[in-house]
Amino acid sequence: MRIKRMVIACLVFGIGTVAGPAAAADAIVDGLHPVSSTNPPDAQPAGYTIPVVDLQPQAAMHVVVDREAGQYLGHPTTVLLEDGRTILCVYPKGHGRGGIVYKRSTDGGRTWSDRLPTPESWATSREVPTIHRVVDAQGTRRLIMWSGLYPARLSVSDDDGATWSELEPAGDWGGIVVMGCVVELDEPGRYMAMFHDDGRFFTEQGERADPVVFTLYKTFSEDGGLTWSHPEAVWSGSDIHLCEPGAIRSPDGSQIAVLLRENARRRNSHVIFTDDEGQSFSEPRELPGALTGDRHTGVYARDGRLFISFRDITPRAWDSATEGDWVGWVGSYDDLVHGSEGQYRIRLRDNHHGWDCAYPGVLLLPDDTIVTTTYGHWDEGESPYIRTVRFKLEDTDAMLEE
Repeated sequence: MRIKRMVIACLVFGIGTVAGPAAAADAIVDGLHPVSSTNPPDAQPAGYTIPVVDLQPQAAMHVVVDREAGQYLGHPTTVLLEDGRTILCVYPKGHGRGGIVYKRSTDGGRTWSDRLPTPESWATSREVPTIHRVVDAQGTRRLIMWSGLYPARLSVSDDDGATWSELEPAGDWGGIVVMGCVVELDEPGRYMAMFHDDGRFFTEQGERADPVVFTLYKTFSEDGGLTWSHPEAVWSGSDIHLCEPGAIRSPDGSQIAVLLRENARRRNSHVIFTDDEGQSFSEPRELPGALTGDRHTGVYARDGRLFISFRDITPRAWDSATEGDWVGWVGSYDDLVHGSEGQYRIRLRDNHHGWDCAYPGVLLLPDDTIVTTTYGHWDEGESPYIRTVRFKLEDTDAMLEE
């Protein structure tokens, strides 16, 4: 198996399968049993015991990407180009919907351009945009940007983001935050993407069932991200609402872990694993409370440790000091496999809202600097806007020892 480039991300809600929402809740999909009261995952404590490092006071690490008085700016994703310093960022003017804003940094996130021109169709986006690097079997590099709901639409750039095609439907299907998660597989030009829906957007006439059923989907590209297969259900359930898949490949490349938000707020976040490049998945299993949150996105630092960014949704009964804030987790892939708490958590920025923040891009520069970018209510009473935080784990390690 060749060495694979790790591509991570994913986001928001879920749906009924082609067989129908009621059937989906009871189905066994790809050898994976839905979680129910008779088939619960291994329980994990709601809270956490690992320490927290606070980057809020570290002003030099924080950069404003974009801000507009009275305008909600949210839900960015980012991609790093091969020069190791150029970062592209897309985000909507609105909460999870609205015209797409596009910016570039040429110095690893220290400074950002003005808003860049975009195709006319980008103004019609009704969902969170997501941006990814893809490479076909001939070695041709492209960027793809998705806009979700029905139908899921795709825009392509063949010149590293200098110009883009208009948004075009990828097929007769849709979903919520398509595609937050794109993973390079073990054959040149082959990718898997994952998303979810709650019954409303997978088909043109979709609607939520009662009770609501969340479904995780996978879709494959054989041509370097230009076209995608009709999505297949990976898991469906109503007792818990698993969504926002964020994929992390194991250090040896043999396995992919997919971290999942639990939107019903009945359990901790969950994880599933695939050992066969997405053909089948393990049953969902609860993660430790230290990883409970929304929109898990991560990178490996040079020393092999994982940094994963997310919104802290630790249950209120546990009283997390960073509840609703933009946080990160430092640990190892083995911690994901064995359900361990990890090494420590990081508060990246205080969010002046109970939950609305932190759907970030997370990148690693060649010098081991982590560049993570997201939106939030960073100033009391002001509209959300976009910030970047730049740091190295050696910085947070040192703070932990102080």
